Amino acid sequence: MGPTSRQTVGVPATATSLLVATASRLVKVTAAAADPVRRTGSGLVVLLYHRVHRAEATSSSAVDLPLGLFVDQMEELADSGRVVSLDDAVASLASGHRPRRPELAITFDDGTGDFAELAVPVLHRLGLPATLYLATGPVDSGRPFCPGATPLSWAELADATSGGLVTVGSHTHSHVLLDRADPALAADELDRSIGLIEDRIGVRPRHFAYPKALLGSPAAQEAVRARFDSAALAGTRPNRYAGADPYRLTRSPIQTSDGMRWFRRKAGGGMALEDDLRRLLNRRRYAGATT
Repeated sequence: MGPTSRQTVGVPATATSLLVATASRLVKVTAAAADPVRRTGSGLVVLLYHRVHRAEATSSSAVDLPLGLFVDQMEELADSGRVVSLDDAVASLASGHRPRRPELAITFDDGTGDFAELAVPVLHRLGLPATLYLATGPVDSGRPFCPGATPLSWAELADATSGGLVTVGSHTHSHVLLDRADPALAADELDRSIGLIEDRIGVRPRHFAYPKALLGSPAAQEAVRARFDSAALAGTRPNRYAGADPYRLTRSPIQTSDGMRWFRRKAGGGMALEDDLRRLLNRRRYAGATT
């Protein structure tokens, strides 16, 4: 992505960054104010993470969290006693019985090297289960997801999952958007991902996440239901224990700008309006994309 695609034409990058940050904060304040009115209710909250970076590194990505912030968030979740594995969370939804306290699951998308290097040690230290939705193509080829986001290796992934806290789900093979892929391509993307995960780390993935959180075509949805126990999108709202569709799991994306204040809101099941506004933006943003 070139410089001109990241900033408004004629506006300096620093001014553009300030405008974006101000707009983001306004959206978050508005979403928090709307929570009491919208009342999404209690249920399973699924958090969505992407990347973590060291304190000495810098990143312009909204979803690349400084390690210190990630640690603070994980420690707070550990203290809450709410975190369960995705397997257990989906089982709770399937049972229809409300647990003693609303549960929370931690998920990551893609499979960048920082997951194994930085995130997994924190999860292990705190005893927090998490699911990584893996796009197998970049991992198998070594091709970066984007500049600065190199994939982890199969050896790193095997080591990360050896303790039982980390499980692996599918995120397709090539990160193809399944709302616009033909049925044959969609099926191939799913099967290649499943086959590689089975071959490389010896487990069959039970869970799936749609790339870019875009629900697949009817044919793709059918293919997903035939292969997995659940499928995840975005949504930034809880999954209610009575009547939730495990193949449309809502997740709350965590951004650097959430800090601890808005993170707590999302962990509590709030900030749904933020996702509604993001989806409106993404309809235009991903209109011509395929991955």
